[in-house]
Order: sequence, then structure tokens, then C-alpha cells
Amino acid sequence: MNNYKIAVVGLPGKWSSETLADAVYAKTGQRHLIDMGTAYVDLDSNAVWAGDVNLCDFDAVIVKKISETYSPATLDRLEILRIVEASGTRVFSGAENILRLIDRLSCTVTLRNHGIPMPPTRITESVENAVKIVREFKEAVFKPLYSTKARGMCVISAQMEENSIRKFVTDFHQKNPVMYIQKKLALPGKDLGMVFIGGEYVGTYARVSQSDAWNTTIHSGGKYEAYTPSSDVIELARKAQAPFGMDFTTVDVAESEIGPIVFEVSAFGGFRGVKEGIGLNAPRCMSTM
Repeated sequence: MNNYKIAVVGLPGKWSSETLADAVYAKTGQRHLIDMGTAYVDLDSNAVWAGDVNLCDFDAVIVKKISETYSPATLDRLEILRIVEASGTRVFSGAENILRLIDRLSCTVTLRNHGIPMPPTRITESVENAVKIVREFKEAVFKPLYSTKARGMCVISAQMEENSIRKFVTDFHQKNPVMYIQKKLALPGKDLGMVFIGGEYVGTYARVSQSDAWNTTIHSGGKYEAYTPSSDVIELARKAQAPFGMDFTTVDVAESEIGPIVFEVSAFGGFRGVKEGIGLNAPRCMSTM
């Protein structure tokens, strides 16, 4: 691979991005870690500059992380990568494939259109409708359309006083005009990250809660453990990730009170969960795609 010029799009200083850049360097002898926040686009010459390198001159670009947090601006950065793809540079995973996963609603619509079981889910822009949904669900998880690691999510319970329910819903609505609401299900204190490379299943790690937090994310104190799911759960995750055509992804699955359900398919996957839970060197695997 010494003849190939490969860049990594990621976040300088972040473990997963730096580790992937190191893995590419080990294969190619070149190290280019690109922060898309520094990109400069010249549409007249179809060039995407990052410092003194033009991404359109590379043989391939591997996308580990497009931004620190998800937002509509993240979609704009992915549109820039479409220019890179049009130049003939291969992007892993493809920009349009990632685009379909950044917006939680877009991901959900695709999953439901393919018959993938998910928690009962409602979408509304109306505070009145949202209050009714809380009563219907008894406990409802409100999720921003653009977020990772449960950031910005909250649980609203029908056991609260009416004024409190309305206040919490209104506060959420002010930051999230389109409200994505799921029924809070009883989970066994863990959920699963099921890993796929090129559409092939490679293993599963569990995120296990270490506290009374309602979610199991590492951000909320959870920890990674190895886990062996049933063949039926593996097949469910395989079907969930298939429509998105990702080169590397994890499928978030839970074995809930109503059976196995899928929360989402990840746009970028979790290197640390793969390493600590499965013992797999994901950067090394990606650097050989």
C-alpha cells in the first residue's frame, strides 16, 4: 500500500482519529489527519484544500469523525466530501451513506421502511401532541435529531404534575422544534454495539450501566464488556445496517421487554467499544479496506 495516498478525516487530538491515522501511516508511510472544519473549497477548480493538501488528489479518504457534535452543519461538511468523491477519490464510508445516518429521523425512517423493530416512536412539532404522547407512553425519551452519546436527551414521566410535564416539553421544544419521542422501555441494564465491516458481522460489545442512569452510554458512566448475542439478534442487526451500505458501522440493539429492538445505526462506529469490548483493532481493519 506504499503507493497509495490516503487521508483520514477526523478530529486531531482524539484517540480514535489519531489511532486510525497511525494505522494508515503504518501501511502507507504517510500521515494526513484532516479536520473538515479547516477545509477550503474552490468550486471553480473542484478542489477541497486542507492546509497545503487537496483531498481530491488522494486515492482514498477514510472518514472517522466529521465533527465534534452532530448538527445541520455536519451535513454541509459531508456535502463537501461529495465533491471529493466526484473527483474520483474513494471515500469510506460514502458521503451520501453517512448523510442518511446523521439525522436521527432520516435513520429511523429508513429502518422502519425496512421493517426493523424499534421502540414505539412519535414525531411532532406540537407541544400539545407531545404532552399527549407522554401520557400515552407513561415514560417518554425525548431525543434531539442531531446528537451522540445521549447528549441532549431527557426522560419525561406522566407521573409528573401537568404543569411540570408541559414545562419540560416546552423547554425541549425550544431547542428542538421537531420533537423525536420514544417510549422508554425496560432494558436489562445494557445495550449492544454490533459491529460490521463491509456489511460483514465481526462481533458485539455491550454497554453496561454502572449506575441508576436511564441510559448505558460511557458518557453516563457505563462500561464496555464482551457479549455473544443469539443468531436471531445478529441477523436483525445485519438487516438493520444493510440499507445504509456502510464500510464500518455499529448497530445499537437492546434485548427489551418486547423483544430485540434497534435504536440506530451509527454513522461512524465506536472504536473504543470495539477495542475494550471485543479486543479488535478497528483502525487496523479499516486501514486495509
